[in-house]
Amino acid sequence: MCLTASMAVCAEPVSQGASPAAESGADRPPAVSRTAKEFSEADVQAAVKEAISSRSKDGSVRFHDPHLNAELNLVFEQIRIVRGMQGYGWFPNVIFHDRDAPAKKYAIDFWFKPQGDKLELVDIRIQKGPKQDGDNWIMVTRLPVAWWWLPVSEHPGDMEVTRAWQVMAAIHKHIADTRKNGVYQLKDDKTGNTIPLEFVEIHQPVRRLKEDGRYFACTDFRKVGSKDEYYDIDFWLDGKSGSMSVRSVRIHKVPAQEDGLWTQVPRYNFDGLNFEVVQ
Repeated sequence: MCLTASMAVCAEPVSQGASPAAESGADRPPAVSRTAKEFSEADVQAAVKEAISSRSKDGSVRFHDPHLNAELNLVFEQIRIVRGMQGYGWFPNVIFHDRDAPAKKYAIDFWFKPQGDKLELVDIRIQKGPKQDGDNWIMVTRLPVAWWWLPVSEHPGDMEVTRAWQVMAAIHKHIADTRKNGVYQLKDDKTGNTIPLEFVEIHQPVRRLKEDGRYFACTDFRKVGSKDEYYDIDFWLDGKSGSMSVRSVRIHKVPAQEDGLWTQVPRYNFDGLNFEVVQ
């Protein structure tokens, strides 16, 4: 499978401007309607520049890094590559450098989804960040990698089964659709309190229960306003409705202080569950 500049998931590269290729399989989202606007790479590049412009001030672009819980002031350099995935959207990878240290470069992914005749910005994630190497700076891939990079290594025929990246995509979409102003509100079923959370990352591996076919994956969230209070949240999904969807959300681990340091305390474990790892 490949990710290409045309909106398709395919076995071989597709030339720019080709029509979207329909997917098959119960766990896949429906194909984009032929009556919907077919966006070009130029459309995506324009959407990227608009998103950058809206975040620009005094010559730099403001981004929040959820992984480091830091505010970044970056300068745009170039759109490195544009990829598209049928049914999921567009994923341009954009190069920036630090405003005060031009040698410190970032590769940042933008996730856009078609909404009518427009491209809606769903999320922004840092793919590579700067790391000092002697007197120089290099870009190092952030781990875990975003789900939209995982299908690159797949082969024709692999889509006959549900893949880990499809489960991760459904979780990320649920988070993006549910949060407001960047905040994901989760009710604690033990205390009854609603916790404001900031999404950090989705863990791997993804797992599937052999008993009933449900999928689940762990995620990291940080409590809004805190630097060190992390929650491990489990998302449980199934594809029985014809598309992969989140059915329940459970708090797996909660933050607790020990000797002045924040740790995570499990609410439950996976003992007794018969599951397999999803590739």
